[in-house]
Amino acid sequence: MAIERIESASDPRLIAYHGLRDPELLRARHLFAAEGRLVVRRVIEDSRYRVESILVNQAALNDLEQTVARLPVELPVLVCAADVLAGVAGYDVHRGCLALVHRPPLTPIDELLTAAAMLVVVEAVANADNVGSLFRNAAAFGAGGVVLSPTCCDPLYRKAIRTSMGAALRVKFARADASDWPDVLMRVRGAGFTIVALTPRERSETLEAFTARPRPPKIALVVGAEGAGLTPAVESAADYRVCIPISGDVDSLNVASATAIALYRLRGTT
Repeated sequence: MAIERIESASDPRLIAYHGLRDPELLRARHLFAAEGRLVVRRVIEDSRYRVESILVNQAALNDLEQTVARLPVELPVLVCAADVLAGVAGYDVHRGCLALVHRPPLTPIDELLTAAAMLVVVEAVANADNVGSLFRNAAAFGAGGVVLSPTCCDPLYRKAIRTSMGAALRVKFARADASDWPDVLMRVRGAGFTIVALTPRERSETLEAFTARPRPPKIALVVGAEGAGLTPAVESAADYRVCIPISGDVDSLNVASATAIALYRLRGTT
């Protein structure tokens, strides 16, 4: 390992780590930040990802030593105290561990449509925790991919990856262009998917009633942001609208919670 000791947040070797709180800055450099030992371990172990450098405290290095030893010997492993790490990042870094990773090539939507039997389609969910949780749910219940509308949060934003417990690194996703939303749903249907919109609005049937009938062979579950929900254009493009009945004392479920329930009920038996 090419271990380099860092004593100050102003060390020029840390310049690449400044601005981590600005996801657009990282995206412009075709990078994303992996945060936390579990996430950094996964990007190192997954051959699809190319790590540029690692910044850790000593405790994290001790924990990840065998994994880090798999990296090319010339790759910088920067080691500093916890206060230096927080100083350069601008926040307390989860488990004292960061990595800068090259973004993989974008996945074409048609590739997802060919390979998956169940998809999650997400409209206008901008909250990183919700997006991360959606990916965790997709992995847990066997969805083959996620299609994102243009205004969704980047799944490779560090907070989304961390909330997903690394699932955002494993579940394939594609992002629709603004010019192709929501018309992309027609391509989804054309690939043989039954489009199921999860919505509490009127003219929706209960999830229980929908799942009591024979399951379509391919399902695209469409979910939207809390509050606004799905747009009328997206709802009208669905083959079915389903809802999850809840107590009248509660306005709505969190989008990730509702999606977990729906995916559990919609997943195939094989």
